[in-house]
Amino acid sequence: MHVILLERVPKLGEMGEEVRVKDGFARNFLLPQGKALRANRDNRAKFEAQKVDLEARNAERRQAAEALGKRVAGKSFVAIRQAGQTGQLYGSVSTRDIADVLTAEGFSVERRQVDLGAPIKAIGLHEITLVLHPEVIVPVTINVARSQDEAERQAKGEDVLAERDFDDDVDFEDEDETPAADEPTEVPGLGEQPEV
Repeated sequence: MHVILLERVPKLGEMGEEVRVKDGFARNFLLPQGKALRANRDNRAKFEAQKVDLEARNAERRQAAEALGKRVAGKSFVAIRQAGQTGQLYGSVSTRDIADVLTAEGFSVERRQVDLGAPIKAIGLHEITLVLHPEVIVPVTINVARSQDEAERQAKGEDVLAERDFDDDVDFEDEDETPAADEPTEVPGLGEQPEV
């Protein structure tokens, strides 16, 4: 299907370009989101009539995104989650969780603006990008930790998993209490049992 782009779409084209896309992509994403029009004579005339308004609206949204991008770029945000001793999360940190953390810090970010790739499933510092506008992409760091204290230590560069000695958590019984394999065992009341 041929469409006319009403805004810049990454990896596809700039505003006003006519591009060929798969039918499903156009019907399910571009057309419902208002990012494109079907390429026909009527829509070409409609686009030319609205071009000045579309460019002004795009510039306005880009300026707002740039202002937000300057405030949020390079910042670190903390997400407290439960995790096992190895650092594996019991759940994951998704785009919705990141958007909620940013909103709680006072930044207006929607989950569709968070470019995560795959959910975060381990504690640590994770670099992600925010696509605030097709032309404004900023990096932020998500510090996933089990507690605020652990998050502060991770932010300083400390490896919170390396310091933990897992052998201290395991309590082994004395080996002297278990009979050796070659010793005969005695069951009360029956006397000594023959070896099998």
